Amino acid sequence: MDRKPVVYLLPGLLCDAAVWEHQAEALSALFEVRIPDFRGNTSFRQMAHQVLAEAPARFSVAGHSMGGRAAMELMHLAPERIDGFVVMDMGVHPASEAEKEKRQVLIDLLEREGMEALADAWIGPMLAPARRNDSTLIAAIRAMVMRFTPQEYRNYIQAALTRENQALYLPQIRHQVLLLCGAEDGWSPVEQHEEIQKQLRNAELVVIPKAGHMVTMEQPEAVSAVLLRWFADRHAISGP
Repeated sequence: MDRKPVVYLLPGLLCDAAVWEHQAEALSALFEVRIPDFRGNTSFRQMAHQVLAEAPARFSVAGHSMGGRAAMELMHLAPERIDGFVVMDMGVHPASEAEKEKRQVLIDLLEREGMEALADAWIGPMLAPARRNDSTLIAAIRAMVMRFTPQEYRNYIQAALTRENQALYLPQIRHQVLLLCGAEDGWSPVEQHEEIQKQLRNAELVVIPKAGHMVTMEQPEAVSAVLLRWFADRHAISGP
């Protein structure tokens, strides 16, 4: 029996495999799903090299938020190995002074009050306004955040603040690209994805209604359906 095509699902900041739980289950009938753990890495390029070191000759990838930045490094380093390519709720610009200040506020909070205070401050702005009182969703995200240590958070912030200007990569990408974004993402808004789309040769933008930055957990069924369609089309696979 032929092996299933491999799809990597790359998690974002303070996210682990739980952020992809629904999508991993939905894709698993047709694909071998791999979700890397990026703890210990201090740059997006390191994350990309981690994937390349264990990936098969060809694979597909979807990256969410920070994972989208890692996916962009994969595309820059080894485009010939990538079949399907998806980036979600992310940007390509270098870190600005405003972003550095914004992230420093959370680092200072972490140093003063610990991971619980960081989780409480971080989660709300990541969600669509209507979901900010959803206790079940918030509890799931909070549990995920609390599986990280302060040093792991600092590592990820170092990666974010020392990142490449990935806008320079866009004209070089010859793949079809799927851009996906929550309609109410306040961190990486739809307009940011529209600007990225303009700079790509061949890109589709899908906006998920009633979702913020944590789109995979806020609207899991909608995201899973889009990813299943996209990756199946790339591999000419019909549904189960």
